[in-house]
Amino acid sequence: MSKLTDGSQELKKTLGPFMLWGLGVGYVISGNYFGWNLGLPEGGTLGAAIAILFIIIMYVTFTFSYTEMACAIPKAGGAFSYAERGLGKDLGFLAGMSQNIEFIFAPPAIASAIGAYFSIFFPNLEVLWIGIFAYFIFTGLNIAGIQLAASFELFITIIAVLGLLFFAGITLPEFQFENLKSNAFPNGYWGIVAAIPFAIWFFLAIEGVANVAEETINPQKNILIGFGTALLTLVILCLLTFSSAIGVNGWEAIVYPAESMVASDSPLPMAVEMVVGQSHYFYQLLTFIALFGLVASFNGIILAAGRATFEFGRVGYAPKAFGKVNGQFKTPANALLFNMVIGIVALLTGKTGEIITIAVFGALGLYILSMVSFFYLRKKEPNLHRPFKVPYYPLFPAVALIIASISLVAMIMYNQMLALLFFAMLLGSYLFFRLFIYDSKDLKYEKEQG
Repeated sequence: MSKLTDGSQELKKTLGPFMLWGLGVGYVISGNYFGWNLGLPEGGTLGAAIAILFIIIMYVTFTFSYTEMACAIPKAGGAFSYAERGLGKDLGFLAGMSQNIEFIFAPPAIASAIGAYFSIFFPNLEVLWIGIFAYFIFTGLNIAGIQLAASFELFITIIAVLGLLFFAGITLPEFQFENLKSNAFPNGYWGIVAAIPFAIWFFLAIEGVANVAEETINPQKNILIGFGTALLTLVILCLLTFSSAIGVNGWEAIVYPAESMVASDSPLPMAVEMVVGQSHYFYQLLTFIALFGLVASFNGIILAAGRATFEFGRVGYAPKAFGKVNGQFKTPANALLFNMVIGIVALLTGKTGEIITIAVFGALGLYILSMVSFFYLRKKEPNLHRPFKVPYYPLFPAVALIIASISLVAMIMYNQMLALLFFAMLLGSYLFFRLFIYDSKDLKYEKEQG
């Protein structure tokens, strides 16, 4: 097992608060460009809006609570590091696997969307091969260096944010409040429950900011700034995108293309088309900018996933090779390559919607175990240096835990087969861990953690 004090296994510190803002927004921003509209047939405008409100409350309370742990324990493992320290190896392993599932399965869904958007401009290119090519390009970028990957992430994230503001500028002049009330609650209260996973897609993976804590300059200060500004930006963009897109012509118009009952993955171009037409320069420009939003999340989550897998390997919960830092670039190259292989296999299935759902299951498992860890750490280590403390304790972490738990139950109810698959992945990996890894773990490491 790699020693944590070995300088050869340390990640290079290069990130400041502005870079962290770019990463936090970049991880998530593709959720504004596709996916969220699929919750509208379930909840309608009102049901989806209520679901989004609850999810915003969850993410606000969760992010502040998570930031306390990230500042106190700035480790690349994120939720895994916090849960192991607070709950022990068994639940720590499950938290880490939930995090890995979220971060490894979200990119292939986004890669599929990148291929679909790119094929609008180059229809002769195969969507699948575009997605695979994107994996090779952005995995290579992340291997080349955190500073290079984060600088690129910041650049494309700014363009993606400007793209959403551009979209709002086009559609808001055509906004009519009556369109928000049209068929606003088609399935009653159960529609709220069914819309929850798609509301989560607006914010999924923001917690990845914590996974670059070891590469952050003065993490005890800058992690808070990065998390806080990123969340505020995302809440504003979520509300702006949701209302301006539906306000043009009702929710059905940004879900179902003309003469089709197959839901679309491109709600924003559909809304702009109703305002200016498909041949207009604005339509073409927005579709092009949407690629930046997809690439921002794709690149950002690949970055966070590499750190999560790296930490698993570094502490001996996965093959040691995953915990090795590349000698030239000081990045977790082996972990990044492993994640790429798994992601491409998932991409080859062609099950984009199911892949998204699996990623959301992983996220909710992470959120629940992280908040349980939060309470245990407060109890077990009251004297742990906490540069930032969550406001309104214990209300904030309790609210995050309750909403995340309700959301998980809702996901299980509406996605029973995928829920079985998710829990089978957790159980199978846990049994492997207990049978082949647990007893062989370095006693020195156990003492350090205890």
